[in-house]
Amino acid sequence: MAVYVSNIAIPGGSDFQQTFYLESVSNTPLNLNGYTGYAQLKKSSASLNSAAAFTVSFPNPSQGLIKISLGSSITTSLKPGRYCYDILLEGGGTKTRVVEGSALVTAGITTA
Repeated sequence: MAVYVSNIAIPGGSDFQQTFYLESVSNTPLNLNGYTGYAQLKKSSASLNSAAAFTVSFPNPSQGLIKISLGSSITTSLKPGRYCYDILLEGGGTKTRVVEGSALVTAGITTA
């Protein structure tokens, strides 16, 4: 399975979520039933520590939908700048990285 590259923007101080649609090599939805997902945000791929761990959910697993999210309390604590992230799926005895890319964290202006 190929790794899908998608760059994202995370607005600091806001709730963030991004949904991805994953397909098999035959262009049909990838059935994600029985999978567990993990996703992290790091300053660089060589960083030992994660800047944040995304919450990973499957809104419609049989249709290949996977969602990552961060709450506003987490995005507020992130220093603005460029990061990298990826999503790892575990299931059926294998671990597969399915999405990767850059994440631009922007500074928030307004607070509530």
